[in-house]
Amino acid sequence: MTSAQKMAAAEQIRNFRLPRYHEIPDVGLYLEQTSKYLAGFLDPILPGILTPSMISNYVKKGLIDSPAKKQYSRQQIAYLFFIAMAKNVLSLDALRGFILLQKQTYGLEKAYNYFVEEFENLLFFTFELKESIDTVGKENTDEKRLLHSCIAAVTQIIYLEKSLSAIAEE
Repeated sequence: MTSAQKMAAAEQIRNFRLPRYHEIPDVGLYLEQTSKYLAGFLDPILPGILTPSMISNYVKKGLIDSPAKKQYSRQQIAYLFFIAMAKNVLSLDALRGFILLQKQTYGLEKAYNYFVEEFENLLFFTFELKESIDTVGKENTDEKRLLHSCIAAVTQIIYLEKSLSAIAEE
């Protein structure tokens, strides 16, 4: 891959940022609103990754709770960010196991914010937008190593897709 192709792929990533837990709307969002909210963040890296019908299926499969009065909460949206990315490398059963593991070990806000920070950390490193991988969090647990491995796999998929797209555009 040429330097210009690397730069083109990295430019699509440079300003990427996921919302922190407290930045996710704390008012209920309807299905279409939820889908558009998630797409607004995820489309630059994974276009079309989560449709309204997929969200409904994740509710039916028990990965997230049913919406209250047809509105999705901050908690459900946080889970959907994780599911949207992790579904690229994990089966539904593994996703369910990951969510159960999170519920047994860390509160959602802490787990989600760690996920976001580690995702951005690995994404920027993978695209050579930073020279080294930062240490995120203070603990070194098996759960964090599992999440790190999942995120690393997702960032590699994004890198492959963006790089191949940049090559094809030339």
